[in-house]
Parts: sequence; C-alpha cells; structure tokens
Amino acid sequence: MRINKYISETGAVSRRETDRLIKAGRITVNGAVCEAGQLVSPDDIVLIDGKPIENKVHSIYIALNKPAGITCTAAPHVEGNIIDFVSYPERIFPVGRLDKASEGLILMTNDGELANSISHSDHGHEKEYLVTLDNTCSKQFIENMSRGVQIPEAMTKPCVVKPVSDDEFRIILTQGLNRQIRRMCRAFGYTVTKLERIRIMNIELGELPRGEWRELTAEEVGTLKGLLGM
Repeated sequence: MRINKYISETGAVSRRETDRLIKAGRITVNGAVCEAGQLVSPDDIVLIDGKPIENKVHSIYIALNKPAGITCTAAPHVEGNIIDFVSYPERIFPVGRLDKASEGLILMTNDGELANSISHSDHGHEKEYLVTLDNTCSKQFIENMSRGVQIPEAMTKPCVVKPVSDDEFRIILTQGLNRQIRRMCRAFGYTVTKLERIRIMNIELGELPRGEWRELTAEEVGTLKGLLGM
C-alpha cells in the first residue's frame, strides 16, 4: 500500500503529517529516503527519524448476531443503540445497517476503510438473508423477486432467491437499498414477519447465539480483505 496510508493505519501519524515528513526526507524505507507515493509492504523496514514506527492501533473485527429491537447507530442518545448493547471496551462502529426490526449478522470494527468498502453499494458484495412471510410464497413470487422489483426510487438488481419452506425463502443481494427486502415483498402484497441476515461475503452467522458476538478469525479477516482488494 502507499506509504502515507501504511503509516496512518498505525495511528502514529496522520496521512497529512506523513506527507510532510516525506517531503522533509525524514522517512526511510529499507534504509533509503522515502519518495512521495511510494508503495511498501509489511516486510519493509519503515523508520521515522531513524526510529521504528509504533503501532498504536489494534484492528478490531467482530461478528454480532443482532437481536430485533437494537438500532444500528453509535448515537449515544438513541435508546437501544448497538454500541451500548455490545459494550465493547474500545471504540468500534457497525459496518452498514440492519434495520431495528431485523436480526442476524452485522460486523463491527474500528477499520474505517474496510467498513466503507463493504458498505459501498456499487461494489456488489453479497449479503444473504433468511426471510419469513405472512403468507405462502408462490413459485411466481420467487421468480418475480429474482428478476428484480420496481420500488419507488429504483428497480432492484436481479438476485438469487430460493424457497426454504412454504413461507420462507433465502435471498442474496448485491445492493443495499433502504429496507430493500421488506419493500420488494410489499410490492407483491406480502409482509415480512421475520428478517435475518445470515452471511456477509465470506462471513457466516453460523451457530452464533442471538445477542452474542465473536471476534473474526485471522483467516476470515484475510479472506475478507482479499475479496475487498485490500
């Protein structure tokens, strides 16, 4: 990655300050004075004024099985906000949103770049959901949902939809419009009675109990970053 990003991610120096230090010739890479925009890898020896850089930031990656009723916001004045619910000892924030009535997998982190990469709807990252309806879902309904649905502000993208039982189906989305699944179902006269997210890209909810969280494994984080091109 570029040198200014590499250093800023340690929390030791901001990107702007890194650029100033590079211009002043105070940063070296493997013994040579660093150049603006230089690419570095974890194996390179990067020094500021001849001293190693102290990594002040420990990246945190958490998978939470969010219960219904918890709001995905960091705003402290909102009762039932996700930050208070998790009560993690360090600063973290939710990656994207899962509406208050919905439950299931949501990622939490202190890695802003990763969060932005996952949340950006144009990137087409898969998110999978298990949906329960108030009535039997017909074969025609499944086919219509998979082709894309016209909702007020957009035509949703074609997606994978598979029946699970008479009133349940799985759906894999690659976009994240507000309350998208509920509004897609409503377009055909159905009401969603339960909505559970079970996967975000390579991260699966699995057997994680409702209301509990776990740290992602190094392998999960590595694969996730690889899919994001990080």
